[in-house]
Amino acid sequence: LGDVYKRQITFRSMNISQLVIWFFIYSFLGWCMECVVIRKQLGYWENRGFAKLPFCVIYGFGTLIAFNIFKPIEHNYIALYIFGCICATAFEYLTAQVMLKLFGEVWWNYDHLKFNYKGIICLQSTLAWGFVAVFIFGFLNKFVERFVFSIDYRIASVMAMILVFSYTADFMQSFSESLNTVSYTHLRAPRRS
Repeated sequence: LGDVYKRQITFRSMNISQLVIWFFIYSFLGWCMECVVIRKQLGYWENRGFAKLPFCVIYGFGTLIAFNIFKPIEHNYIALYIFGCICATAFEYLTAQVMLKLFGEVWWNYDHLKFNYKGIICLQSTLAWGFVAVFIFGFLNKFVERFVFSIDYRIASVMAMILVFSYTADFMQSFSESLNTVSYTHLRAPRRS
């Protein structure tokens, strides 16, 4: 069974457990980046994840999507920068639209920055996404993958299950609380005639 499990390849030579760990590493790093940026802007620490655990899974999904889209250009840093700017900004915009539909709000606001569009996207953020793409592809990911591959596959299986189950439970709790808050807000809002 162990040999069969080890041969199941899904993404960049990682099996599903390794991929889950890889995904949550980028989700955690995204959460760290968000917390640092917000700390700098607001002057205090704020949990930037949707749930209570220290993960912004949007960064895990964004990195996963980027590695699939950018495979043909992953060693061309100029193209990576340009497409990192464009694709991450598009992803940020789409994420904002989904959040508006689900929760009636977006959890960031670029209104205070020049060259923003409805506070959802802005030039400063767009330019920064390009650098993030180059940093991940050109430097960071080789260390992340090396770490993930160094974990024994049995330990990786347990870690992956713990990460998925804990985050799912945390997410469901937070999602339920958010929907209740949105419903309560709509119930209290004065009706328009």
